[in-house]
Amino acid sequence: METTTLRNTWDAYAGSWKLTTAEEKRARFKSCLSPACVYRDPLAVARGWDELVEYMMAFHQQIPGGHFVTERFIAHHGRSMAAWKMMSGDGVVLGDGVSYGEYDEEGRLISMNGFYDVPAGAPGA
Repeated sequence: METTTLRNTWDAYAGSWKLTTAEEKRARFKSCLSPACVYRDPLAVARGWDELVEYMMAFHQQIPGGHFVTERFIAHHGRSMAAWKMMSGDGVVLGDGVSYGEYDEEGRLISMNGFYDVPAGAPGA
């Protein structure tokens, strides 16, 4: 798979975090996520679209309008690394991190693994 293809998939996925309804997220997932995808970060594991949508909606309750901006993307052999910033709805940088992705034969993400510093006192920390 070409890096451009993987970048387009990553951008579609990253953009799904900004969408505000479950329906919008599921519609976006069709273009970028395997139904069997697994999302992992220091605080959670979400398996499949339903659990991921639930996690994303909880994220929006905590940070209305929250989203991610990819600052660097590199990929090869169906795998990628993305450096990103987490933004508030009004554009304030709230944090940063790195994500590792794995893609299926169709170019959809099958595994998304986020790495970031967990704030002290965060649930699950």
